[in-house]
Amino acid sequence: MKNLVCAILFLLLLTPSLIASEDLSGKWSGAFNITVDGQTKDDEAYLVLKQTGTELTGTAGPNADKQWPIQKGKVEGAKITFEVQSDEPLIKFNLMFEGGRLKGEASAEHQGMSMKAAVDLARKTD
Repeated sequence: MKNLVCAILFLLLLTPSLIASEDLSGKWSGAFNITVDGQTKDDEAYLVLKQTGTELTGTAGPNADKQWPIQKGKVEGAKITFEVQSDEPLIKFNLMFEGGRLKGEASAEHQGMSMKAAVDLARKTD
């Protein structure tokens, strides 16, 4: 019995993506601080997420009124990745669920310019 418990714990440590994280479904909003060619602009992001197992769908945009569909959404443990085709560039998100928040980075390239954004979102309760 002791060997079985040790084996299960060992497998869980090796495969963190199999450990169920909190359901991320719901509305999220917060900081989306964009840096383009060394200049930073403070902006906002608003996400409406639907998680089914490791699949993530929904919409994302600057506010509740302007949203685009999430593509290739995936949840692996605390790691969240997805893409959003905005009116212009394709934006790729790499976030982590930590401390009840979604934090990480979004990146895009458009017309030879690179953009990165620091993302820090909290779940909306309304």
